[in-house]
Amino acid sequence: MSGDGLQIGVFSAGFSCQVTSTTALRFSLLLLNLEEYYFEQHTANHIQHEGNRNERKIRGSLKICSKSVIFEPDAISQPIIKIPLRDCIKIGKHGENRASRHFAKAVPGGISLIFSQVYFIKEHNIVAPYKTERGTMEYVFELDVSGKADDVVETLLQLHRASCLDKLGDQTAMITAILQSRLARTSFDKNRFQSVSETLHMECKAEMVTPLVTNPGHVCVTDTTLYFQPLNRYPTPVVQITLQDVRRIYKRRHGLMPLGLEVFCTEDDLCSDIYLKFYEPQDRDDLYFYIATYLEHHVAEHSAESYTLQWQRGHLSNYQYLLHLNSLADRSCNDLSQYPVFPWVVSDYSSPELDLSNPGTFRDLSKPVGALNKERLERLLARYQEMPEPKFMYGSHYSSPGYVLFYLVRIAPEYMLCLQNGRFDNADRMFNSIAETWKNCLDGATDFKELIPEFYGDDISFLVNSLKLDLGKRQGGQMVDDVELPPWAQSPEDFLRKSREALESSYVSEHLHEWIDLVFGYKQKGADAVGAHNGNRDVGPTPGTPGRAVQGAGLPRSRGALTQKDPGTTVFHPLTYEGGVDLNSMEDPDEKVAVLTQILEFGQTPKQLFATPHPRRITPRFKSGSQPSSCNASTADSPVSPGEESFEDLTEESRTLAWSNITKLQLYEQHRIHKEAVTGIAVSCNGSSIFTTSQDSTLKMFSKESKMLQRSISFSNMALSSCLLLPGDATVISSSWDNNIYFYSVAFGRRQDTLMGHDDAVSKICWLDSRLYSASWDSTVKVWSGVPPEMSAARRHQFDLLAELEHDVGVDTISLNAAGTLLVSGTREGTVTIWDLATATILHQIPCHSGTVCDTAFSPDSRHVLSTGEDGCLNVIDVQTGMLISSMTSDEPQRCFIWDGNSVLSGSQSGELLVWDLLGGRSTERIRGHAGAVTCMWMNEQCSSVITGGEDRQITFWNLQY
Repeated sequence: MSGDGLQIGVFSAGFSCQVTSTTALRFSLLLLNLEEYYFEQHTANHIQHEGNRNERKIRGSLKICSKSVIFEPDAISQPIIKIPLRDCIKIGKHGENRASRHFAKAVPGGISLIFSQVYFIKEHNIVAPYKTERGTMEYVFELDVSGKADDVVETLLQLHRASCLDKLGDQTAMITAILQSRLARTSFDKNRFQSVSETLHMECKAEMVTPLVTNPGHVCVTDTTLYFQPLNRYPTPVVQITLQDVRRIYKRRHGLMPLGLEVFCTEDDLCSDIYLKFYEPQDRDDLYFYIATYLEHHVAEHSAESYTLQWQRGHLSNYQYLLHLNSLADRSCNDLSQYPVFPWVVSDYSSPELDLSNPGTFRDLSKPVGALNKERLERLLARYQEMPEPKFMYGSHYSSPGYVLFYLVRIAPEYMLCLQNGRFDNADRMFNSIAETWKNCLDGATDFKELIPEFYGDDISFLVNSLKLDLGKRQGGQMVDDVELPPWAQSPEDFLRKSREALESSYVSEHLHEWIDLVFGYKQKGADAVGAHNGNRDVGPTPGTPGRAVQGAGLPRSRGALTQKDPGTTVFHPLTYEGGVDLNSMEDPDEKVAVLTQILEFGQTPKQLFATPHPRRITPRFKSGSQPSSCNASTADSPVSPGEESFEDLTEESRTLAWSNITKLQLYEQHRIHKEAVTGIAVSCNGSSIFTTSQDSTLKMFSKESKMLQRSISFSNMALSSCLLLPGDATVISSSWDNNIYFYSVAFGRRQDTLMGHDDAVSKICWLDSRLYSASWDSTVKVWSGVPPEMSAARRHQFDLLAELEHDVGVDTISLNAAGTLLVSGTREGTVTIWDLATATILHQIPCHSGTVCDTAFSPDSRHVLSTGEDGCLNVIDVQTGMLISSMTSDEPQRCFIWDGNSVLSGSQSGELLVWDLLGGRSTERIRGHAGAVTCMWMNEQCSSVITGGEDRQITFWNLQY
């Protein structure tokens, strides 16, 4: 679906190259100038030496473009001819130009061009720098349909006038007017519909974007298919994508404008099936809305947060995660100014062996390339201080079209020729050696480039001169050929394999979040960015949470033009940042064209995805050579205590098997033992006795073996809100709406203690290591030191208040992590707070629900917190950073849940049990359960048995059947 005849796979088919030197289609949109359009073609002859015995007719096609005339001979031995319109002296029908007086007679349908410069391209179909001939010349082209000569001449004269205008802005405006006039006179050909039964939903004008070129035409979407019909019918009369095949769709900024839309028919590839640029944001948004609405019924949503959770849990590789972040941040293979960016991770390109166990092998991922060399950084800072406004530290970006093609010139030579006006770069400046390139990135005054995904892929084409291109001779006399590899690489295949191993290594997995902070995260902008010598202090709005793949990233907020506002303190040029310039506010067309040109040439900073520090990956414990620098030690170390097992240690085979089959949960039996909603469930160690609390104010003991109610205890006339069993199963603790906490002795069958600890209803209690934690609507969570009654009669009534965790509003739920070092609370106003119990201080406070928080719980490894709320949301929060990394929405509140870190079993307001795949970001199963809301839930240690309580006054027993 590429807009050129080469069909270069790097840009359109997943980082593999299909370039051949014998391709039938020699003409390519890459032969046009940047921002030039190809309008129409006519079958014609190029007449040479007319009127004498050497007269010769060369068969081919004449292409009319907005800034040039191109003639493509049928014979591949003949060069393609390109005549810039600005170099034309006279254009007319043959015979009208007096310079043609030596011709015997006028050629019917002949068009004469007199010009001062011409380019010869791809002679013998060999990709090479363009050959130029200068001096006054006349070429005659004879159209097959002679009656079209007048129209073609008129078009050429009109385009010639545009090309000769003094100001570039005026040229662009006139060519745009000609293009829009042509588009207005045409429409999508409905005969191209796949079926006569299709219903048209929308049609508008747009351009199909491929690297360095855009192709205007008409977009049409029906109830089944998305179509694009190029105005010039090149390279195919119509492009069509079946909506049923679409998996992802993104809004894109193109040239810093909210006009792009990219459609993917794959889940994981970075290369899209079509990239469209619209003339009006509303057209883009309307088409996006229609396709996104269609997708909502067919495809699960994916957000940056859900990808983060998958990556943290090891379900996405570092490579896959970076691909997804690039795509979410507007990086596209179809836009070289926003090509996907990957980090240098290895710094050793001289050793005979690559030691991935040595931290010294790796680049410091907490610093941008420009700050890796201390001496160079000091020189740049000194220059920066002396620079007039607008200041910027780096004279080039870490990713730009020139850098991308620097790496890819061996498989994308025509792209390089297009970008550099028909020339390759100087041989000594080419991509000759991995080690030389890295050294220049460290030492060069203007070289700060990162890498591209191909360095971690499996296609060696970009490292090998398989096309046998003549890329020039270096000063030492050697020809530029294959890329020179480091000593530790035995072959290009070995280099890519070891590079990928380095990217997926333990060291990089531990530190990749630091590089993400620089490129996609909070160190991209603001004071943190300036401190890291990486970003700007004040350019553009700071985003909130990143947009979803299906829902899109939204439109950038409008800002004043760069010349009309304080540019702030920047490290890269202000034009590279989203929101750094508002092209719509620019009245001077020359300034607008100049800005667009600079945007294209300089490159663009990715859309900022994360406004807070990015979470670390969950990796197996190993000794690291350095500590992460993106957060302070207390926060980084608090989630997992030294003696606590990692997530991997907790997932024994039986639990893993149980959770993988959680959708097979079967209802075993139900018992109605209360008169009001069940509020709490506690189960004895042997599973025989079930204790429940209810809003009917009673605590009940139910025998699973005899299936009979054994005891019913009432402490007051107000509702009981939760219950738990102390170790040893001798004491049950219940919390009540009457502000009290009650201790009941199972052995003696009576209430033993009452703790009058709060000024309002006690909503939830937890117990761990002889400490009681109580949450209340009085806006506090209290921590008590207590000794169970059966252990010491002397201290039976003694409870010491150790800490009081103050909240702004009533607390509805609390939960502890496995080590008892952290507590999470949820309030009536939707705030989730993570507390460090050692210091009784807040680690993070996240307002992530729009109503009451129904339930909260830590993952088994204490790395994440899951919360559910009245708003129907299920939110996953990273404990280390406090970042909301996943959010799913259900059509009703999920009142309670249990989870293993990856999957969730929740109880809904309607009484169903729902199974959620957090990594996939969707609900996978709905199981009928209660006649009213599911209010509480318990699971045994083996994860094979579940008990739920509901508003229907029943307790329900569930078993896994697999």
